[in-house]
Amino acid sequence: MLSIVTVVAIAGILFASTYSQSQMTATKYGVSTVSGNLIQKISDMGGIELQMPSAFAQVPLGQIDSMVQQGRHVVDVQLTAQSVDLPIMGGGKYHAMTFNGQVPAPTVRVTQGDIIKMTLTVPSTEPTPHGNDMHASQISAGNFGAVKPGESKTFAYIAEVPGTFKYHCSGVNVAAMDQHVLSGMYGLTIVDPLNGYIPLLVQKTKVDNGQVVLDRQIVSADAKEFVLEYNQLYLNADGSYNQQAMFLHNTTQTVVNGFAFGYVPNADINKLVKGDPSKNIFVAQPWNSADLKQYQSHPLFVDTGVHYRIFVENQGNMPVFFHIVGEIIDRVTQGNHIQAEGTETWNIGGSQGAIMDVVFDNPGVYVPLNHDYAAIFSGGASVVVAGDPFNLGYKPGDMPNPSDAVPPLGKNSIPQKEVVHCLCTDDTAAQIAKQIGG
Repeated sequence: MLSIVTVVAIAGILFASTYSQSQMTATKYGVSTVSGNLIQKISDMGGIELQMPSAFAQVPLGQIDSMVQQGRHVVDVQLTAQSVDLPIMGGGKYHAMTFNGQVPAPTVRVTQGDIIKMTLTVPSTEPTPHGNDMHASQISAGNFGAVKPGESKTFAYIAEVPGTFKYHCSGVNVAAMDQHVLSGMYGLTIVDPLNGYIPLLVQKTKVDNGQVVLDRQIVSADAKEFVLEYNQLYLNADGSYNQQAMFLHNTTQTVVNGFAFGYVPNADINKLVKGDPSKNIFVAQPWNSADLKQYQSHPLFVDTGVHYRIFVENQGNMPVFFHIVGEIIDRVTQGNHIQAEGTETWNIGGSQGAIMDVVFDNPGVYVPLNHDYAAIFSGGASVVVAGDPFNLGYKPGDMPNPSDAVPPLGKNSIPQKEVVHCLCTDDTAAQIAKQIGG
């Protein structure tokens, strides 16, 4: 049996954050100092660089136009690698690796049967190469190989299977993949079923002629939607990536869409409800001030009696025990197959997703979370405000929702008002504001 120290040492060699051919020295981003000669020896043995023949499911780029003429639809996905410092709970920063300057990366939404054409660009200013592994694909893993700084790479495939699918940086031909993903290079692809979603069956009880009977209600498939992506941060004191902490599962913070406690009330809501911006409503409100701009926390507002479809993805290293305090999940779907109805908690493994359908019947405050107590208290809890429980006088649909929690519109989507909210650069926040008209 290998000791923990031995395992960590081996992993440090096999998955070290280096790229010997490029002679990179990006120490700010936690790049390992493991000998380049050692990495080269592993590579010479065929080590960790994936060499596989092209899979038949892949779409050759030269055939896309003819496939469009036959009736296929193409979704063009443009991703740019960008390493940047971003804030964390507590006032510090961490050395993030991102796609398009944001964590998580932009949500990609397509319909089953669409062609996804993905282009990854790595600017010459990047300290390390990057790749992109899209879990919605069924193509050779060789397509996910590293793109060097100053270069771009494009591949295409047909999204054949509906559901939620992670996409993430594949590191430098798998080496350092853990660092790149856990530092922020992950996103979600939603593949809507070709024929749309199915109506929701909600089962309650009622009294009929003095008898308690079942009250089955069919709710339209049309729904307002959220996306929640769970992950962990493993950090040194200076904000760099701590691989040893990852191996020991010693989480620095648990994040939902990049933030620890990002979807909770803020100072503005404190004032509305309690008349004092300094009197917090929730037990943890680390992103209170409006001065934080796109980083200010913001709860999720929902209407009572309305169908909500929540796309949940576990992007991280630990299980997600998805639960909504105060509610029961009406339906759980994975890969367009119903897995459960009327359940309290659903276990989502690493790199796995699920679609949660919920109707909030009563006004109140509800808390979606990862029901792992360590995850809850390190950032993995959010706040949902249903209806108008504080009698503030707003009407259903009046309150905007954070932009990073609202996916692009797709099959059976009901539009929502949005406000700019993202763990992202100022430039990216400005682009999002343009997109949502904010």
